[in-house]
Amino acid sequence: MLPVSVVIICKNEADIIGRTIHSVQALTDDVVVVDSGSTDGTIAVIEAAGATLVRSEWEGFGPTKNKGIAAARHNWILSIDADEQPDQTLIDSLHQVNLSDTHAVYNLKFKTYLGRKLVRYGEWGTDAHIRFFNRSTIRWNEATVHEQLVLPPGTSRKTLNGFIHHYSMKDLADYTTKMTQYALLSGEHYYQSGKRAGWIKRYLSPAFSFYRNYLFKLGFLDGREGYLIARVTAYYTMLKYARLDELNRKTP
Repeated sequence: MLPVSVVIICKNEADIIGRTIHSVQALTDDVVVVDSGSTDGTIAVIEAAGATLVRSEWEGFGPTKNKGIAAARHNWILSIDADEQPDQTLIDSLHQVNLSDTHAVYNLKFKTYLGRKLVRYGEWGTDAHIRFFNRSTIRWNEATVHEQLVLPPGTSRKTLNGFIHHYSMKDLADYTTKMTQYALLSGEHYYQSGKRAGWIKRYLSPAFSFYRNYLFKLGFLDGREGYLIARVTAYYTMLKYARLDELNRKTP
């Protein structure tokens, strides 16, 4: 076992959280799950899997992830969501990391699925995020959505072999529901940041989003799923700026 903690945030993920916990237990015996009010049996699955449970009201992505980091035993943190599972190659790569370099962060590549289909192109096809870092020098900002790691000067970025397999959406209905919720949160976040939605943002950005993902990023090679993902992503863009415009119009 490595002196590494895995931090997971979740809500109502009873059908997958157990598999996610088990996928990282070859890496560490310190798995911390922050649950934000699950009602579907998730809590029982977490406890049966032997993870440390932290109960929390939903405060946003950044604060919730930081709460999990604070409960971890080790400074090195692998931060994942309930539907994200590292493969064996990535586990092996993590075992090779020089843990004495606390100013390094590690970019992890993702393979994302819509239902059972692996999406190879479009925006999902090149997905990668910094998810392995040392909490003594790095932490999440406090943004409720679009959270980011605060990287101090001198931080070095490295990419590990292997993948996080992201079982993102069960089907198109699940994808649409999640993207709608995220779009509304994003619009509210932009409003709180003082941004405005001009004509171009509201009417041209959704179309550009579709063509970028479906044509320029070759989403059409994923067939029907590639088309649907591009459409829902364009809808997300439209709804995000519509919500921002709505909130700005309500402001005296």
